Amino acid sequence: MKRFVTALVAVLAMTGTAWAQATFPTKDVRFINGFPAGGSSDIIGRLLAEQFTKQIGRTVVVDNKAGASGMIAALETAKSPPDGHTILLASMAMMTVLPQMVKTNIDVDKDLTTIGNVAGVYNILVVGRDTTFKDWKDVADAAKANPEKVTCATVGSGSSQQLSCALFMALTGTKLTQVPYRGGAPAIVDMTGGRVDLMWGNMPEFMGQIRGGGLRAIGYGADSASPLLPEVPVISKTGLKDFVIHNWFGLVGPGGMSPEMVKFWNDQLVKAVSSPELKQKFADNGLQIVVGTKEQFDKEIAEDRLKWGKIIRDFNIKPEN
Repeated sequence: MKRFVTALVAVLAMTGTAWAQATFPTKDVRFINGFPAGGSSDIIGRLLAEQFTKQIGRTVVVDNKAGASGMIAALETAKSPPDGHTILLASMAMMTVLPQMVKTNIDVDKDLTTIGNVAGVYNILVVGRDTTFKDWKDVADAAKANPEKVTCATVGSGSSQQLSCALFMALTGTKLTQVPYRGGAPAIVDMTGGRVDLMWGNMPEFMGQIRGGGLRAIGYGADSASPLLPEVPVISKTGLKDFVIHNWFGLVGPGGMSPEMVKFWNDQLVKAVSSPELKQKFADNGLQIVVGTKEQFDKEIAEDRLKWGKIIRDFNIKPEN
């Protein structure tokens, strides 16, 4: 009898999962994005929404809720029913950096449900065309010889640009002067004009100037090279092994989402990135595919919190007023 009951429970569980997946979705899906149109987050979101729409038989609608470094979108997601019809493209900063810098309006661990990592944006080091730097070692040597003379453009407190610069200083024992900007565009203008020396950031933002000759790429902060610029060396593989910047975007839902619904969306992610068409579009836009399980995603979040938490404390990085 005990074996019979156990078997019956297992069958019912499987039946329930199959039923849930067979009847879902019952309406269009809202895919919330915390950043404005045109950036890497928006590109990832729209490419995925297009592919998801093909896969699930319902329209997946991108809803940009920009502001507060993505936390407005996170709050909007947290307030939604955890029935799978609302999902969010969450950033690395949203899940690991901001909760350690500011008092956020939600608890990302309790009010959101992690589903899986999606994509990484290649982090790359660029310099002005008239600088003499050929690689990261030249930057470190110059900074050691003339502390605080080498200038590094950053975009926002706690941004990947600022964290990259701080991590480089921590690992090389150097001091660079950080020059803060309100956005990537004015920073790039000043670099092409020779008013600031270098900048780490998302490769897609620099491609126009790199191709046009206004900027030179001298190293990847990412753990591998992009097919778009395969000749550029990877910093962690050329002597600074701990310098790895994972600027990722992952899929999350409202808190309380069922394991069956998490599996549904994780399965859709895996299926989406298996599409040759989507793979090519990601590569064309300077994006890495980093899809894995929910457990792998949770592990990466925990590791990045430790890594960036130390940098935030050591460099006394504070939120902007």
